[in-house]
Amino acid sequence: MHDVALGPWAKSFPSSSWGMTAREFVSTEPRLSSFATPLLTIDREAAAGNVAVMADWLVERGLEIAPHGKTTMAPQLWQQLLDGGAWGITLATGWQVQLARSFGVRRIILANELIDPVALRWLGVELADPSFEFACWVDSVDSVELMRAGLAGAARPVDVVVELGSGRTGAGTVEDALAVAAAVDAAPELRLVGVGGYEGSAGSTRSAADLDAVRAHLDRIVAVHDVLDWQLKPIVTAGGSAYFDLVAERLGPLVGRATVVLRSGAYQLHDEGFYRGITPLPGLRSAMHGWARVLSRPEPGLAIVDGGKRDFPYDLDLPTTVHGPLSKLNDQHGYLPVVEDGPAVGDILRLGLSHPCTAFDKWRLIPVVENADADDPRVVDLVRTFF
Repeated sequence: MHDVALGPWAKSFPSSSWGMTAREFVSTEPRLSSFATPLLTIDREAAAGNVAVMADWLVERGLEIAPHGKTTMAPQLWQQLLDGGAWGITLATGWQVQLARSFGVRRIILANELIDPVALRWLGVELADPSFEFACWVDSVDSVELMRAGLAGAARPVDVVVELGSGRTGAGTVEDALAVAAAVDAAPELRLVGVGGYEGSAGSTRSAADLDAVRAHLDRIVAVHDVLDWQLKPIVTAGGSAYFDLVAERLGPLVGRATVVLRSGAYQLHDEGFYRGITPLPGLRSAMHGWARVLSRPEPGLAIVDGGKRDFPYDLDLPTTVHGPLSKLNDQHGYLPVVEDGPAVGDILRLGLSHPCTAFDKWRLIPVVENADADDPRVVDLVRTFF
């Protein structure tokens, strides 16, 4: 990827970079001030620190992690996670799995049902590679039958995890999950390797009610694990980026009898919004920042910046600045309420962002800065995304 030629397709990159490879451009040691606005950057020191903090937390508890790659869809960042001790990579769609395989990822959890016959035919061929470890969700007898039909002639059986639901996909009860497991056992095209789910659908805050709902969901996963007769050491998996402490609390006692795998993905970049408010892990800091320029002061108390919905995430929280949060985003404009002596036209503001999953999909190439807190940060790498 470092040999890709830069051009106008790379949003906000200086025109002086056009025609250079990414490697050549980085070798010129560009500074942040050479880029246009709006811009998204990754802080190298913060991202590396976050990966190390989570790795230490996992080791202390004997847990594994397959971080969710859909957060960034950036194979370079996936590799940082794998180099930092990740057990594998989690993905959400058949196409994402295909992309990961094209970059050499060998162990993948598809945290979703896979019933698309086109994707299943590809998977059946791909499994001829004996080094490829793959598992996906199954949550109903109907999905078992559709998988069987799509996997006719597959190189080997597909490993599946019975998913327990908490408001999205997944078997609704322990009894339903056991019926799915029985259907898998009767299907020569499939092999039952574990049980899992996504607890994030059970809550969205640290309120007592939400925490109790998350624990109840995780306890159903444990109940299914305990009832089934495992021929091999099973995978037991849960854990988004909000409640992985509860996953450790409820699933951790299975360590030794099962491979307990978290799937948190947002911790690598973290944020200054939703995840900062809900994370159970101190020491994480935001490694992603937005940058926008004040375009206009059309009236007292209002500044308009040159970044909007096409540039920055807005689904959970709006971007923030040292002057306070933005109040609204249009496609290419942001509205910042300010006092009269606030930022002037032309000033560049650093934005605190919320939700990495909806930040990266707006950028095809993202500069990595050495330290975002520097006066004029040095760009040390470029990260390409694949959305």
